[in-house]
Amino acid sequence: MSALSAADDGRRLAEAQELLRQSQAEAERLRHQLDSAQRHAAQLSERRRAAQAQTDAAARNNRRMVELLEATRAEITTLKETLDATTHAPFTFATLEAVHAPRPPHAGVETGAIVRGGADVVQNGRRLRVAVSPLLDPESLAPGSTVLLDDSSTVVGIGPTTHAGQLLRVKEALPDGGLVLAGAADEERVVRRAPALEGVELRHGDAVAVDARLEWALRAVPLSDVDEVLLEEVPDTSFEDIGGLGPQIERIREAVEIPFLHPDLYREHGLRAPKGILLYGPPGTGKTMLAKAVARALSARSADGERSYFLNIKGPELLNKYVGETERQIRVIFDRARQKAAAGFPVVVFFDEMESLFRTRGAGVSSDVETTIVPQLLAEIDGVESLDNVIVIGASNREDMIDPAVLRPGRLDVKIRVDRPDARGAVDIMARHLTDDVPLHPEETAAAGDAESAREELISAAVTALYERGPRTALAELTDASGAVTVLHLADLVSGAVVADVVDRAKRHAVRDLLGADQDPSARGLRAAHLLEAVDGVLEDQTDLLSTAAPAEWARTSGWRGPALTRLRMLRGPGRGAGPAGEAGA
Repeated sequence: MSALSAADDGRRLAEAQELLRQSQAEAERLRHQLDSAQRHAAQLSERRRAAQAQTDAAARNNRRMVELLEATRAEITTLKETLDATTHAPFTFATLEAVHAPRPPHAGVETGAIVRGGADVVQNGRRLRVAVSPLLDPESLAPGSTVLLDDSSTVVGIGPTTHAGQLLRVKEALPDGGLVLAGAADEERVVRRAPALEGVELRHGDAVAVDARLEWALRAVPLSDVDEVLLEEVPDTSFEDIGGLGPQIERIREAVEIPFLHPDLYREHGLRAPKGILLYGPPGTGKTMLAKAVARALSARSADGERSYFLNIKGPELLNKYVGETERQIRVIFDRARQKAAAGFPVVVFFDEMESLFRTRGAGVSSDVETTIVPQLLAEIDGVESLDNVIVIGASNREDMIDPAVLRPGRLDVKIRVDRPDARGAVDIMARHLTDDVPLHPEETAAAGDAESAREELISAAVTALYERGPRTALAELTDASGAVTVLHLADLVSGAVVADVVDRAKRHAVRDLLGADQDPSARGLRAAHLLEAVDGVLEDQTDLLSTAAPAEWARTSGWRGPALTRLRMLRGPGRGAGPAGEAGA
């Protein structure tokens, strides 16, 4: 039994070993299969990654291709538009005259094509009737506007409006709305009004821009050549602002204010208001200020302070190189004056430097333009007699050069000499410039007791220095045609402008000293020394001017009223004080 058991155990052991060997072999085979499957899976993963990379690269290339195609398409579109624009027929400009709505034709006279509607335009001087694009609203097309025409001469748009044109002057406005315009060389033409001028009041002398091809006056052109002399505001100078001219102011009041303030008294006594006043005299004596004060006085002639107009005409500015232009401007000036006067406003027409415009005719000292300018003024002044509110005032320091026909009674009726002020007049003038607003030096105020007394003493000292007649102020010896010798002093050359200049100089000296003292309050204010220094400065200036003057010319411009001068001998040297300095002969 034991032998059989051992044999069975050995057999079973051998079978177990064989099964173990087979299991190990099967496990080895399965391990080999697993390794092979893992290697195959790794290969598949690698292939997948390669395929994904190829797919991504293809997508990027596809996007770049799309962008390139879009850019190419945009370039092609741009090139096509450029080509179309380059080869397209250009638009042309024309001026629209009128727009016509469709209407039935007149049988036997018109065809349907003519009356189907359209627009009348002017292009390059040709008048055309063209069609209007149906995309445009006909009501948006205004006569006189600029329109665009395509290559078939159809109105396709509205272009920019131009304001250019020939500049002409209105001579007359016709009842039917037309205008008579004056051009160069007395050429006249009749034109129509553009819609922009319908209802606009145009006066003689107004400038308008004209389209010669349309024969239309397009628009009014405001120019300053004449309008600048019309001061809308009343001048702010009154008679109270003028010092040292009491007698002259009284004469002007008598000649101007009374006829305007009391016209009934003048009519009762058979008098007429003067048409003109001539203010003459040396330079700087206040002639222009008097004319402005007249305008201001006239503005107060009614209880409600009715305004007045002051036409300030400067002779040299009015002169024009073109023949007839100066005369035209004179006509325009008086036309404006008549219009304002007819409306009840007092008007002062002031000619400053009157001798520059209205010289004696035939004198041979100019280009003889006065042969036409003087008659024009005479005609205008004579035409003013029917107006109650216009007065002509002329100012000149060379009244000897004005044509006698201008100065005769009935034209410039009143002639007022505005002479140099005496010492009392100089005090009056200086008091208007050295006012309470000007600070005085504390020492001057303390010495006089109060500011008002100090101001009076300063004015007295300055005027005394100006009118001193002694070796210090002696400028020259004047010898006239009779052989008489007159010593010319600074007092003989004092004018209102000189007095004002003395005050201004003194103020500048006071400012200079204040700045030199670092604006010390104790150095602030005007002193007598500043005024005397200013008088010395004026004395030196007059010496310099006199030393270069010819006796005859100086006598004409300075207001000399004695016999003709033949010799001028300086008693002071320019900038060197008193002492012989030379002489000049006629």
